[in-house]
Amino acid sequence: MQIAFTGASGFIGSTTVHQLASAGHAVTGLLRASSLSTHVEDALDRTIIGSMENTECFEELLDGAAVLVHNAVDWLPLKQNDLQGHLDRNLASTLLLLDKAADAGIRVVYISSVAVHHHMLDRWEGDIDDEHPMRPGTLYGALKASIESHLWALHASRGLSFVSLRPSAVYGIDPVMKRSIGYPILEHIKDGRMYERSGGGKFVHVDDVASAILRSLDKPKSKPGIFHLADCYARWSDWTAIACNILGTEAPPEDTSPCRPRNMFNNRLLENELGLHLDRGMDGIRIHLEELNAVMSSG
Repeated sequence: MQIAFTGASGFIGSTTVHQLASAGHAVTGLLRASSLSTHVEDALDRTIIGSMENTECFEELLDGAAVLVHNAVDWLPLKQNDLQGHLDRNLASTLLLLDKAADAGIRVVYISSVAVHHHMLDRWEGDIDDEHPMRPGTLYGALKASIESHLWALHASRGLSFVSLRPSAVYGIDPVMKRSIGYPILEHIKDGRMYERSGGGKFVHVDDVASAILRSLDKPKSKPGIFHLADCYARWSDWTAIACNILGTEAPPEDTSPCRPRNMFNNRLLENELGLHLDRGMDGIRIHLEELNAVMSSG
């Protein structure tokens, strides 16, 4: 199958295009001219140099594709509080790309986020499924929710087939290692400093996100799919305690943050419709920190 892929050189993108290539798919990747690309060159069948703001490259990107995997996000305008730049580069350009995919009858796999949820309703009793309304709390979450709304509109009005995947915080070794979840924790402890951060979050391994994308290609096209990707909840103090154990140092005092989250994202549809079980749990976090520590130590 020929796959068009935006954000192909990033963390999720680079992991996924290697899985797609290993499964026999031909991947056309959209890469910025400034992007690191050596780690994905062997997995890409074609490379389109451009970005989401270079909308003239969309036809070449989609040419011959059966599926579009839209994964790209330009974080710069969000970090700079540049609302107009954010709307132009992330929202308007995406809507144009999706419109072209709908015109060409190309299926869409969209990498959304659990950030579409922030204000969660009590009547869901902490079990947040795909039917819970999207009520984001950030511009990033609002972007993801807006694009999902447009996917539904294109499905209703023009028969667009789509899957929307909503990862929680994604861990694994990033091509830019310092961006890996776990890197600042290990760095602090190695330097003799304690990593202090309250609270926690829901986490999923990048390999499981890539597997969900791969499995979405074969999902029946008649019904859109909305899938949460949240493997486990962990406090930052849990991450720190595991890192201290790996490095042979004393763990910090027990954190006062709650051991359990008020809400958890439901993976039943993911298991029933895509056959993907997320069960790495804390062991997955430990393995990640061990692998990351080995890479940091070898560098």
